[in-house]
Amino acid sequence: MTQQLRLGLPAGSLQEATLDLLDKAGWRVSVQKRSYVPSIEDPEISCLLIRAQEMSRYVEQGALDAGFTGRDWVMENGSEVETVAELVYAKQRLQPVRWVLAVPEASPIRSVKDLQGRRIATELVNGTKRWLAERGVDASVEFSWGATEVKAPELVDAIVDVTETGSSLRANKLRIVDTVVKSTTLLIANRDTWGDPWKRKKLENIALLCLGAITARERVGLKMNIRREDLEKILAVLPALKKPTINELSDPGWVAVETVLEERVVREIVPEIKRAGAEGLVEYPLNKVIF
Repeated sequence: MTQQLRLGLPAGSLQEATLDLLDKAGWRVSVQKRSYVPSIEDPEISCLLIRAQEMSRYVEQGALDAGFTGRDWVMENGSEVETVAELVYAKQRLQPVRWVLAVPEASPIRSVKDLQGRRIATELVNGTKRWLAERGVDASVEFSWGATEVKAPELVDAIVDVTETGSSLRANKLRIVDTVVKSTTLLIANRDTWGDPWKRKKLENIALLCLGAITARERVGLKMNIRREDLEKILAVLPALKKPTINELSDPGWVAVETVLEERVVREIVPEIKRAGAEGLVEYPLNKVIF
């Protein structure tokens, strides 16, 4: 009988980003409309869609072997789980998200000390309470079921909400006062699962390939032909993960060079190396880069 890993995937804001990451890593997941049991092209994995807020509890209890969720929710739930990998991606960007303290633009609140005796709405109740206590502030923190941005100032004095870019807060005329916590996505595992050699190896494989897919998202491959006499001056301006790969061509006066570089620098480097003598330049996308 084939062993199976019970893997939790986050429903909600992280869902599409997680499915896209798994696809790039080599696992195609299909979700039917109104279904919370996705299919995955791997007989050794069974999936279940669960809210990220709850994921760590079910993993800790062993209802799931592993799952994708935010570090913030592991801390909020106080879950005792194994961190298999930190995966720096979110709904929109490859960067951590922030839980921020925000108030209406016209609010007199300018620092955390101004929250003494005030009311705060948030989904991250335990984390917010700890953050306030560490700063010696006594405030009322209430759970928000959603639409948190609209609650200040009519219902509460301030909110603590998650943001990637701050655009939603600005759209609701809110001003960020401070950052409560930064969070990244984690692949977590039940501790008994982590002690199982087969399941641990399976999770390590998933983590390795997901990390490779994340690394590749901001990089591209670049190959070109270079006259041997121009090689040194081109290599002097060409970044690479280690060193570029250099291969001989049928013409002894030329070599083929191939490298991997950050996509953001391509627009500066390609014109420069073209002027330095590179020819036949080809840029191509990457699925995975594994160090």
